[in-house]
Formats: sequence, C-alpha cells, structure tokens
Amino acid sequence: MSAKITGGINIAMKVPPHQYQETIAFYRDVVGLKPFTAKVPAIGFELGPNRLWIDEAPMLSQAEVWLELFTDDFPTAADHLAKAGIVRCDAIEALGEGFRGGWITNPANIVHMVREPDAW
Repeated sequence: MSAKITGGINIAMKVPPHQYQETIAFYRDVVGLKPFTAKVPAIGFELGPNRLWIDEAPMLSQAEVWLELFTDDFPTAADHLAKAGIVRCDAIEALGEGFRGGWITNPANIVHMVREPDAW
C-alpha cells in the first residue's frame, strides 16, 4: 500500500537577517496581510487558506521557500519516499525529539517538511 501524502497549510520563507525586517514590513505594510504570532519569535501571515511564516535564517545569504506536506503515517510515507529515491535531509533544521515527520528536498532542491498533522 502506498502512503497518502497531501499538501499542508504552512509555507516557510527562510530569510537572511539583512532582509528580514524589510520582508516582514512588505507583507504587513505593503501587501496588508494579517499577521499572527502563534509561535513567537516566528511571524506568520494569513495567505488565503495557508499560513506564510517568515523565519530569520542567519545561515542563508538569500531567501528560500520551504513547503509542507501532510501524511497520516510518517513512517510509511518515509519508506515510500525512500523507495522513490528521495533523500531525507533532517539535518537542515532540528524538529525536536519525538517529532513525527522529517525533511526532504524535491528534485529542484526545494525543501519540504513531511509530517503527520499533529506531529508536535
């Protein structure tokens, strides 16, 4: 049986420090998206049915967009992805002990978190 994987609701924009405040101001003041701070210090914005998180990323020199995928059974999904030749990249950002999910990249090197909806 194949793993069921669906789109998640979170989009993370990893932004280097020299662009962070301007990026926040762009979405808040210029575009006018409604901000929320449910996971301080992270700042998020309502982006239609999705949540756009702006994360300060000191290790980056340019911004990256990271996407989220949901699965009801992460071990089965991880096995399915591994059999398809998709490599895990969990070292990219710690998710915490017991987190039911992990990191992968697609063939174009876009980072995806694959997780169970209640992974935290």
